[in-house]
Amino acid sequence: MMNEQNIRVKGIYWKAAGCLLFLYVLIGGMIVPLKSGVTQLSTTSASSGDTLAITVTGYNTHFAEAKNNRAWLKIDSAHHIQSYNVKAIDENDIVLSFAIPNAMPTNETPVAATLLIDNEIDGVIVQPNAIFITNTRTDTTASATWMASALGDFNKVQGIKFPYRNILNETIRNTFFHVALWFAMFALLFAGVYYAIQYLRTGDYTMDIKSASYTKVAILYGMMGLLTGAIWGKFTWGTYWPNDIKLNMAAVAMMMYVAYLILRGSTTDYDKRAKTSASYSIFAFLALIPLLFIIPRINDSLHPGNGGNPALGGEDLDHTLRLFFYPSIIAQILLGLWMGQLLIRYEAIKERLLSKNKINQTPIVGQSNPI
Repeated sequence: MMNEQNIRVKGIYWKAAGCLLFLYVLIGGMIVPLKSGVTQLSTTSASSGDTLAITVTGYNTHFAEAKNNRAWLKIDSAHHIQSYNVKAIDENDIVLSFAIPNAMPTNETPVAATLLIDNEIDGVIVQPNAIFITNTRTDTTASATWMASALGDFNKVQGIKFPYRNILNETIRNTFFHVALWFAMFALLFAGVYYAIQYLRTGDYTMDIKSASYTKVAILYGMMGLLTGAIWGKFTWGTYWPNDIKLNMAAVAMMMYVAYLILRGSTTDYDKRAKTSASYSIFAFLALIPLLFIIPRINDSLHPGNGGNPALGGEDLDHTLRLFFYPSIIAQILLGLWMGQLLIRYEAIKERLLSKNKINQTPIVGQSNPI
């Protein structure tokens, strides 16, 4: 009796941990602000020798409130120019004036310049490839007009802030849900395949119930992943479902698992259903590898992580996002395992009731039929 109680208590710990982690991600992931960023530039091109005035529109910025706004155009780690006039219009708009030197420190054209804006409230704002400068001279002897030194002495902002991405904006928080759902889905599918193999090896129907339960929860996660991805796509790409190889392959993968549910419900023969669904589960899991990890990588794709479009690195997943991203994966795996266990118990009770009904309905030899 005591051992059974200990097992129940231990079983509560990881479930409680899953709930608490999910609440931590849900609350913390929503209230942590984004860093300041640049949403729009009045111009993105210039020529060497130009006097350039740029109106910059920022996001979550404090240009008017800040007392010391500074700005630079940076060519590389050693060459940059500083804005000679900085005029804040309001909190989110500022005009920056630059005198582009007559000669560039490189013979290439156009030259991509990174815009840096710094103040004591927002810290440093970096906009890569902000201005493309056409090099009208191939002579680099005047490159000394560019500051030949590394930039530094930027203001540092205290506290935790998520990175600002020009396309994602506030939707970068969906990383904690959309991406984490797919990670958790794969973990649950792996559990389903493991128990499917165990069933085929031992013939134990309990293994079939476990395999089907974890696979069903994984399918739910996959559908939620498609839904959150479609909503994300509407905000970032302007459409819920572009004709993208990654998205199409993900849809094909989920259709395979919908077929798993149909296959499993197509027969009442328990032994046949268990063997067929276990074999199909293994096949479907193996098919995910080329569908989601090989085919999209050899084609151009809007989706990060495919077709040369990087993901889960740099500004897309910095240390602040990791504080919530990894706990979200753990939380969703734990909650998925909990839902799987509830399904296992439900299926076990249903099977016992069906077996009991069959025994009660079996007529005794020599007994007359009451009907």
